[in-house]
Amino acid sequence: MLLRSWIEAAGLAEGVGWVSVERGERDAQRFWLSVIDALAGAVGVVQRVAPAPTFNGRAVVEQVLADLELLEEPGVLVIDDLQELDSADALEWLEVFLGGLGWGLRVVLATREDPRLGLHRLRLSGQLTELRAAELRFSMEDTLELLRAEGIALSDAAAARLYERTEGWAAGLRLAVISLAHHPDPERFVTEFSGSERNVAGYLLAEVLERQTPEVRELLLRTSVLERVCGPLADFLTGGSGAERMLQELEDANAFVTALDARRFWFRYHQLFAELLQLELRRAEPAVIGSLHRAAAKWHEQQGLILESIGHAQAAGDWRLASRLLADHHIDLTFDGRTGSIVQLLNVFPDDIVAADAELSLVFATARLLRGALEKSAAYVDLASQTADALSQERRPGFDVLLCELRLVLARWRGDLETALQTRPLLAAALAAQPPGVRALSDETRSVALQSLGVAELWSSRLDDARRELEQALALARRAGRPWLEIPCLAHLGIAGPLTGLSLSAGLELSEEAVSIADARGWGEDPVIVTALGTGAMALLWLGRLEESERWLDRAQRTLQPEGEPGTELIVHQARGLLRLSQGRLEEALAAFGAAKRMQSLLAGEHAFSAAVQARLVQTQVYMGRMAAARAALSEISAEARDTGDMRLARAVIRLAEDAADQAIDVLAPVIGGSAQTIHRPSGITEAHVLDALAHEQLGDRRAAETSLERALDAAEPEGIVLPFVLVPARELLESIPRHRTAHPTLRQTILDVLDGSTPRTAKAPAAPVDELSTAELRVVRYLPSNLRTPEIAAELYVSTNTVRTHLRHIYAKLGAHGRAEAVDRAREFGLLAPSHRRR
Repeated sequence: MLLRSWIEAAGLAEGVGWVSVERGERDAQRFWLSVIDALAGAVGVVQRVAPAPTFNGRAVVEQVLADLELLEEPGVLVIDDLQELDSADALEWLEVFLGGLGWGLRVVLATREDPRLGLHRLRLSGQLTELRAAELRFSMEDTLELLRAEGIALSDAAAARLYERTEGWAAGLRLAVISLAHHPDPERFVTEFSGSERNVAGYLLAEVLERQTPEVRELLLRTSVLERVCGPLADFLTGGSGAERMLQELEDANAFVTALDARRFWFRYHQLFAELLQLELRRAEPAVIGSLHRAAAKWHEQQGLILESIGHAQAAGDWRLASRLLADHHIDLTFDGRTGSIVQLLNVFPDDIVAADAELSLVFATARLLRGALEKSAAYVDLASQTADALSQERRPGFDVLLCELRLVLARWRGDLETALQTRPLLAAALAAQPPGVRALSDETRSVALQSLGVAELWSSRLDDARRELEQALALARRAGRPWLEIPCLAHLGIAGPLTGLSLSAGLELSEEAVSIADARGWGEDPVIVTALGTGAMALLWLGRLEESERWLDRAQRTLQPEGEPGTELIVHQARGLLRLSQGRLEEALAAFGAAKRMQSLLAGEHAFSAAVQARLVQTQVYMGRMAAARAALSEISAEARDTGDMRLARAVIRLAEDAADQAIDVLAPVIGGSAQTIHRPSGITEAHVLDALAHEQLGDRRAAETSLERALDAAEPEGIVLPFVLVPARELLESIPRHRTAHPTLRQTILDVLDGSTPRTAKAPAAPVDELSTAELRVVRYLPSNLRTPEIAAELYVSTNTVRTHLRHIYAKLGAHGRAEAVDRAREFGLLAPSHRRR
């Protein structure tokens, strides 16, 4: 009340964000998303973050702080009931947030206890103002003013006694005023209560309840088991009617009932008032408490409020109902960003219930997997398998799907690709066993399963199968409306596509789309985008865009998680090694390829890029003059592996370093002829021709060298491939060929520019827009390349459809575009979106 009065008196209503912490809040993501939503609504410059199964809180907080640096007008953030925040992570990030604030935002923390925050630095620097009990306590003058305002006449002695007994406690005085307003003998009333704050409150509560009608008393007592109450829910619990009107009248009377929304539909009782009501309920009607919670669980389930329903089922001790609800809904809750709430609910279940409940064990396994605790997740999967026979026939098919999916994901994350692939027929059988008309655990579950299969097939070099599974997973993710699932599908297709016939440019577009989806939803530092950043960086490398590739790799490095998926981390290290090799930073290249090789050692099967990594490691050793080490590394490889296209390229580099050009030509012949495949055929053939040109040059056959180099340019031209000419020392040979003697003068010059440190141009450099786009317009621009319609973009941005349409008109005018597609192209030209490369 004090804070709201201050806000109103100061005329701050337009620039204030208000967060009321939920009781017993342990979900760090839910708390922080509420803070971000409040800030976004209050000050505008903060980008909203969509809920997701994982949450990188520190990175999100750092981004919010960066956004707040753009504040032009001061704002206020109020966090009320901070004592309810019971998440160590959320409190740690709050401390980071408070310590990093600039001038523009004032934060008010309202709490009944000293917060578990290191505020001493702010206190010492004079940046902290503290209003404690002494400042908040009513004075004698305040007490008299309150009594006069309510028309209550007390003698000076009685008023002084009231003040003394309540010690100026505002809530106690308010309770006293409510009782005094209807008491026949106010003077006697004041003399009859004394003691501690809670005793005073209990006495006063009894007085307040006695003044209510029987219907209101029943409503207050029976709904005290609720965190929040509305009219229909109260009627359901009491069996009566008219509860909504009663709640509104209680709020109007300032009887410790507060509306939570503008419609005055949901209400909450003052915390102390609720606790005292619960005490009275336990004294008067202890037998009804369980039935009240069961009724509340039923009502909330009917309304689709699953978390609240589970909580009430647990409070009633109805573990079977709580387990069923959590098993049926935990996938949707996970993708809605409620992982923390799921963990909070799981921690309430008794150990013996968990040990005997197969479905509950799988919920535990999913939660542990998302926290990166693979061994604990696997243990719960094993427990679920052991207790599965107790499941009913009706629930067994859905259980089997989730069991297979978790085994598949665990095998993939452990690098056990063989086990992951062996799970495929089991998963197919489980899906086929679903009863007609039942979509087992939703499109989300099917998408995750197909995505995991696709990734396992991709890393196992089953490329066509991988692409098919990933495309199906992407379609399911889009049908389910789960952008968080779209991102890894697009990212892995960014690899699988170019390895199965798509151009590098098309693969880069897929990676860029994945990153754009993440950026538009505030997931720019979430580990979910690591693969997209790694695959995009790889494509940029082959296209000669080294500076952009380095930026993508730096971002990928920031989002890598300890104990993450080794197959993905291998790609990032390999791309880093290629970048350093192209820059001539050989020690760093060797270290990166070594790190990629260590990731291979964590995999139970051979990664699709394993041979390419080993080949680049050998190539780097040769360029460093470590011939003995290069030969030793080559000798460790099987004869079959040495005959792969990538290893033949490395063997040719060794032969050239040994002045054995004729042997290099022989080694390269199967690659050029197509019988020895490289991981990416167009790039491999291009590099083979470049090495073949160097071999002929070493033999003194300039004409043959020029012919091979022209063939390399022929192979590179359709996709604009540049990297092979940078990795191999072919500059002198390129420069020696006059422009008029090549059919590819532009590509030749582009390669020479890259060797000189320039970045290839992707389009003609445009002039800047006539009018700069606003922050709000830029946010809309980020969604234009997506498949979202205007109402869907509005929903993502929490604005009206008309607002988005207005922004679109301004965007089209400022970019000189006549439609969405043209606006996307223009935005890319101006650098407002990541560049797009269409297949030639």
